[in-house]
Amino acid sequence: MPGSRWIPLESNPEVLNSWSEKAGLVLSQAQFEDVYGLDPELLAMVPQPVKAVVLLFPISEALENKRKEEDEKIKNAGQPHLDPTILWIKQTISNACGTIGLLHALANSDATFSPESPIAQFIDECKDRTPEARAKLLETTPLFANIHAQAASSGQTQVPTDLDTDLHFTCFVPAPVVRGPESPGGYRIVELDGRRAGPVDRGECKNSFLEEVAKVVKEIYLANTSSMQFSMVALCPSPE
Repeated sequence: MPGSRWIPLESNPEVLNSWSEKAGLVLSQAQFEDVYGLDPELLAMVPQPVKAVVLLFPISEALENKRKEEDEKIKNAGQPHLDPTILWIKQTISNACGTIGLLHALANSDATFSPESPIAQFIDECKDRTPEARAKLLETTPLFANIHAQAASSGQTQVPTDLDTDLHFTCFVPAPVVRGPESPGGYRIVELDGRRAGPVDRGECKNSFLEEVAKVVKEIYLANTSSMQFSMVALCPSPE
């Protein structure tokens, strides 16, 4: 499967929940919900506590330049010591960012999975592998390619014949701070994007996780493009 191109995934809760259920998420415990906007009253509509956020954003020249600058800065100066249990996957399949974003969201949450389900098996096999080896595993297993194709074909828009896209998925998760003599604990906001050089620390989570992610999206993403092609969904507890 190396060098293959998948159909771009549509960013709406129906498609993402369909993908997640086929992968093994127990939807009675957690599901994806729309985030209708970044204003406080709209964020307050999202069921809490939010476990992860998946953002679809338009790739722009300004964002690409910022990505390269940040990756170079992290390479040279480092960043706060991140939780070593964070599972991050390098993206090597074109248009697979939707599946990788969902894997990042689910694998780094406390969501419940069906025993022996594709995602439960994938997470178990990924534990002691490098990000590149995890990417190879994703390339060589047909499970997620099939789930991705089914979900991509079930969206509200027609499957495109031109698979080139300037839209990309990234994911944000709350990660526990590694405790130490100078670390009191708490949580950090970590961005997980398969196109990056690795996980990106986005700062301390001082208030609600969703509110903090909204600030990051405004400061990093909205500030660097005039496009309105944004979509954000949150992994939340399911209604009782």
